[in-house]
Amino acid sequence: MKKITLDVPDDKVDFVIELINQLGLTSSEEPDIPEEHKEIVRERIRSANQDDLVSWEEARKQLMFKSES
Repeated sequence: MKKITLDVPDDKVDFVIELINQLGLTSSEEPDIPEEHKEIVRERIRSANQDDLVSWEEARKQLMFKSES
């Protein structure tokens, strides 16, 4: 089976999705991530130092503080 990637104008998306459904085709909005990229992320997760991590709330405070300066 072949995969096709389409760029569809915003005002035509509903039409194209309906056409895909009528033809019995499948559509997916999931990006096709190469295995090489996935492995890079896995390695970064494995090597992450838990002591260097901050909560989302703390990171947000730091970012807001920087944007105010």
